[in-house]
Amino acid sequence: MSVIVRTPSGKIKLYCKGADTVLYERLGDNQTYRDVTLGQLEQFATSGLRTLCCAVADIPDDVYTEWKKTYHTASISLQYREKNLEAAAELIEKNLMLLGATAIEDRLQEGVPEAIASLLKADIKVWMLTGDKQETAINIGYACRLLTHGMPVLLVNEDSLDSTRETVSRHMHDFGEHLKHLNEVALVIDGQTLKYALSCDVRQSFLDVAMSCKAVICCRVSPLQKSEIVEMVKISVHAITLAIGDGANDVAMIQAAHVGVGISGVEGLQAACASDYSIAQFRFLTKLLFVHGAWSYSRLTKLILYSFHKNVCLYVIELWFAILCGFSGQTLFERWTIGLYNVIFTAFPPLVIGLFDRSCSAENMQRFPALYKTSQSGQLFNVKVFWLWISSAAVHSILVFWMTMGIIRHDVVWSSGRTGDNYFFGNMVYTYVVVLVCLKAGLEIDAWTTITHLALWGSILSWFIFLGIYCNFWPTIPIASEMLGEDKILLSSGVFWMGLIIIPVLTLIGDVTYKVINRSLFKTLAEEVRAKELANEDPATVVYRATKHTLTETARLLKNVFRKPLRVPNQEIDLQHGYAFSQEEHGVIPHSELIRLYDTTKSKPEGL
Repeated sequence: MSVIVRTPSGKIKLYCKGADTVLYERLGDNQTYRDVTLGQLEQFATSGLRTLCCAVADIPDDVYTEWKKTYHTASISLQYREKNLEAAAELIEKNLMLLGATAIEDRLQEGVPEAIASLLKADIKVWMLTGDKQETAINIGYACRLLTHGMPVLLVNEDSLDSTRETVSRHMHDFGEHLKHLNEVALVIDGQTLKYALSCDVRQSFLDVAMSCKAVICCRVSPLQKSEIVEMVKISVHAITLAIGDGANDVAMIQAAHVGVGISGVEGLQAACASDYSIAQFRFLTKLLFVHGAWSYSRLTKLILYSFHKNVCLYVIELWFAILCGFSGQTLFERWTIGLYNVIFTAFPPLVIGLFDRSCSAENMQRFPALYKTSQSGQLFNVKVFWLWISSAAVHSILVFWMTMGIIRHDVVWSSGRTGDNYFFGNMVYTYVVVLVCLKAGLEIDAWTTITHLALWGSILSWFIFLGIYCNFWPTIPIASEMLGEDKILLSSGVFWMGLIIIPVLTLIGDVTYKVINRSLFKTLAEEVRAKELANEDPATVVYRATKHTLTETARLLKNVFRKPLRVPNQEIDLQHGYAFSQEEHGVIPHSELIRLYDTTKSKPEGL
């Protein structure tokens, strides 16, 4: 970041701050404190401090006047404006004089280590893309539990395309058959090497190595490189990506990901304004994903599938009726009842499913990240599930229509001598369909509340209320003359009431049987946790038993991976410290030991 100012004496100066890897390339010759400052930066970064360099340059008036025209032309360009502005800045940011460096402590927010540990338990791959120095990034990785003690760390620091290609190829060979499988290994790569790793001929190999590691840390990366990494994973891995950041340098990454999350705080609101979701602290990401994300996925899948089901169930019946009437175009249902089917009579069940349904309580969803895996694997919504629902709806329409046709095959005669007509048959079928789809919604709902009961039984009741009112409009209101008196005909028929009890129950008996078998013999983890919740028992034992086999199998595979030693002795490090944030609770240095380090007899240094 640079700023150009004019001093009271009339001189034009450019002040620039940035990472040492970027700023040192723009320094002029004969820098007195170049090497000394670089050594101090290394010392600060090893201590976990965030560092920046500051520099200044004197700009002659004629040079500034000429450059100002170039910058103005770039700022008004219609194409590649950002690229042109960067090129214009490169022209003026040169021959800088190093002023010094700054180092500040950047504490982790509360709950960050626990949040990242939960994400990893949910089989979510976490990559850290940062502009910090490599030593700082590694210390932060240990502090936030992205890296664990004893985990081999592969360092990739190269200065050319050929050496980067050779290093990446060597790592691919070292992984062997475990390439593209999750291994207890971390990869750390700097921005200079990443520039070569993202080139066309190395990109896929680098991605294969990165996907073989449990944790990836990219340090000293630019905002453009952050977005390139996200785009690479999106396109090549076909994975759903989420990017989270709190500063303006994270905006490109946030916008490139499928889901962008911005943290609003001391870094400003640029990231929050450019994101899909904004949260106040990083630890709230677990609730966003494990609770609201999982609930939303479950609700939307049920909402979509149920909406298809209830419409197929009704409108396919017109096809079966067309077979009987020789495809003459005669409709079975009255036109207003058809129009109000989705507007009134079956509008509330999908609404309560989409708003109030939940598989487990919010506390258990956050407590057990394994419950999130259902959302990741797409078990609730895929091509197979979709066509199963469509087939079920078609079968339901067949059963409702032909069973209703069977019970009135011999005409119903009332004491007045009147027999049932076309709309009598249509209203019978329509009533059974409304009852059927409402009961079907009840089978799919996991969380029954007062609102749920009102929506389901109220939808059925609304049809009978509408029927009683609509069939008496004529002749007071000149519509629906063909429906006059149909309510009395329908409700006074014993055959109708018998079918109202038998037909929806017989139609759904297959669905009930399927549910009973599944929840008895093939119960999912979410169903087991929900059963424990209903019994007011702790579901921890259930979750542990369900994930124990997976963890054991994973441990066995990882043991086989490291049975063959990786041939990267110069590239592996095993840092047994995390001093960058050791003052935090549960840090490497205990609080009691940290307090004893202070000499209370000496006065603290004061600022200038």
